[in-house]
Amino acid sequence: MAKIFKFLTGLVFLATIVAAVYIFVILPPKIDQSKNVVLPHTFTVSDKAKALHKTLRLADTHDDMLLWKRKPEQRHDYGQADLPRLREGGFVLQVFSAVTFVPKGLNTGQNERAKDQLKLLTLVQGWPAKTRNSILERALYQATRLHRVQAKEHGNFIIAKNKSDLKNGLDKHSTNKNVLIGILETEGAHPLEGKLANIDVLYDAGYRMFGLQHFFDNELGGSLHGVSKAGLTPFGKQVIAQMVNKGIIIDVAHSSIKTVEDVLALTDVPIVISHTGLLGYCNHPKRNIPDRLMQQIADRGGLIGVGYWKTAACDPSPDGIAKMLIYGVNTFGADAIALGSDYDGAVTTQFDASEISVLTDALLRNGMSEANIRKVMGENEIAFFLKNLPDE
Repeated sequence: MAKIFKFLTGLVFLATIVAAVYIFVILPPKIDQSKNVVLPHTFTVSDKAKALHKTLRLADTHDDMLLWKRKPEQRHDYGQADLPRLREGGFVLQVFSAVTFVPKGLNTGQNERAKDQLKLLTLVQGWPAKTRNSILERALYQATRLHRVQAKEHGNFIIAKNKSDLKNGLDKHSTNKNVLIGILETEGAHPLEGKLANIDVLYDAGYRMFGLQHFFDNELGGSLHGVSKAGLTPFGKQVIAQMVNKGIIIDVAHSSIKTVEDVLALTDVPIVISHTGLLGYCNHPKRNIPDRLMQQIADRGGLIGVGYWKTAACDPSPDGIAKMLIYGVNTFGADAIALGSDYDGAVTTQFDASEISVLTDALLRNGMSEANIRKVMGENEIAFFLKNLPDE
């Protein structure tokens, strides 16, 4: 009997080890691969486009890679971006967004803030225990992850927290193309957890841009994909005032039409819509807000980051994205349009960050001037942050 008990105990122990390896080692990359898909493809880039692309400084307004367990500083054969692939693509500046809450049954139409789907992911990916039930702690942990990357990169990765950081990074990049600059953003302002004091907490952690909403209504106001479709709450108006005072950049991606209208009425500072489509080109009103609001954002010196996935672009091929970028330039002005990939944001794309020259090629073939290609592919975003990041 003792031998049988010992044998069974050994089996249970072995099964526990196997289960743990599957849950904590094998499962996280499987989830990542299933959510952040790059479709099989074959693209040809002309010699002219290759030559032009080598001279560009690329920048992107939205990537969610910090949500996933893979190490940003290492190259991977899944997902859509990491630092090596950004460098291969010619990027100098990337905004890193922190996703902190995902409701069950996520959709672009109407979501309630219920059944937190990220709790299980934080457990499986081995995040600190304090992130299980705190949205704020999830944002702080993702900021910590990016700062650890900065420490490992020996000066080749710089988190820009002010104008000087960005200028210094750009100067270093001019002589060392491995230098890459990051800016931290929250995907929605729910990490504030309804407390104005947490603005300073997130700022001290390195965040310099706040998205106001994600896929659900929060304490600040209505989401484009929420239940209420309402505008800013009194708390939301207080947050906007403090953000403006501290120099935190406002991002209205995912915000309801009424919330965007309220923000534009409340302040005249330049704002961002970091990852979006253009409704006049791609008629998906559950994801893309009206052109009249885009025009107001552009008119005040704001930035419109154009995405690469189907619900934003309708046609997510390089040609389709190029045509939407051209529509944006022709409609809102060449200085307002930027790249807003939403890479690693549980979207399906046709190319990853290392293959971005296919977009340069598509823009050339579809008639965009080289001067405007430079602006759209990176210079507009670089100029925006040089002007609008805090002074110190």
